[in-house]
Amino acid sequence: MRVLPRTHDALAMGLEDLPLAAVDVRDGEPTAGIVTLHEDFGVEIGVWELTEGTVTDTEVDEVFVVIAGAGWVTFADGERIALRPGVVVRLRAGEHTTWTITETLRKVWVGP
Repeated sequence: MRVLPRTHDALAMGLEDLPLAAVDVRDGEPTAGIVTLHEDFGVEIGVWELTEGTVTDTEVDEVFVVIAGAGWVTFADGERIALRPGVVVRLRAGEHTTWTITETLRKVWVGP
């Protein structure tokens, strides 16, 4: 893991490419990026980004705060959460989600 400084500009920092499985892409040509800022005692903190489009995912336990962008995440049970800066979301391991992004979304996440 690379050593990062004490402070970060989460909106401007470069992210590492995070390939999306073709089977998970439902619409558009979205791309994803990620960087882990801190990892200790099985807990990670990082920044993640998804460009416009629709993808499916199976979640891990995570809490995140949207810092830029827009869209929504829909859960298998039909619940739909609008995503915009300031929104905080709790994901549970094993949940099946569909992410529909209308403006490149960037979030800061905490999880395993």
